[in-house]
Amino acid sequence: MAGISGHWVFAFGVLGNIVSFIVFLSPLPTFYKIYKKKSTEGYQSIPYVVALFSSMLWIYYAFLKTNTTLLITINSFGVFIETIYVGFYLFYAPKKARVQTIKMVLLFVVCGFGAIILVTQFLLKGAVRGQVVGWICLVFSLCVFVAPLGIVRQVIKTKSVEYMPLLLSVFLTLSAVMWFFYGLLLKDINIAIPNVLGFILGILQMVLYVIYNKKEKAILKEQKLPEKLQSHVIFVDEKNKNVPELTEEQIIDIVKLGSLISSGKIQVASCLHDAMCASAKIDNTPELQTSITAEA
Repeated sequence: MAGISGHWVFAFGVLGNIVSFIVFLSPLPTFYKIYKKKSTEGYQSIPYVVALFSSMLWIYYAFLKTNTTLLITINSFGVFIETIYVGFYLFYAPKKARVQTIKMVLLFVVCGFGAIILVTQFLLKGAVRGQVVGWICLVFSLCVFVAPLGIVRQVIKTKSVEYMPLLLSVFLTLSAVMWFFYGLLLKDINIAIPNVLGFILGILQMVLYVIYNKKEKAILKEQKLPEKLQSHVIFVDEKNKNVPELTEEQIIDIVKLGSLISSGKIQVASCLHDAMCASAKIDNTPELQTSITAEA
């Protein structure tokens, strides 16, 4: 029976490595969007900094235990890829977000991890050391699963799933299942317990994605927005001439604005120097400069 149990432990460990590998790679579409926009606006660095810290902790914990080679392999890759993500984020982040990210890296990775190693190495010994580090890993693994809740809050507030990485939610849920059974069969509660919460939160994120994605599509359908308009409406910032990509929500606002203008609820007056001026360009329509004042 022990041999059979050992085979299942290895099987779930290998499956956990495979799924976790995909989890670590799932933010790639997000960073591709950041690369295209040359900005991290709308995205947060917290999940990547916490994931980096958590991977470092699990490697330390694995070295204190036995039969944990599979933990070392996947978390070594985690440290590598999360370091790249954080560096990429810092490169494209605005000044405020860059400073906040650097502070988090110093707090968690440098001070936090360094303090844990010093305290556990010099003040604790033997099995007690492994237990304490295990509980620390448990707490910060929970933080890894809780970190995306900031994005969940943003989805509920904006009623948009634009910045929710669905692939990450799906594979985090699968990863939680694999590592739960790995920890359960290994009789290591420090591995098993966090993945229960990981499964619940992963399901929650996927449910929210389905709900708000359907709402966005319903709004577009209700507005009956022409496809031609979606692909050709742009706004130009008169100060820096940047041409950002419009979201579906912005396009809907444009259509609503047009209906208000046509109904006479909004007055439109031409201007040259007003700070509220903008240029709108649809297909071959000439550029218009307008200052918009809404009636109370």
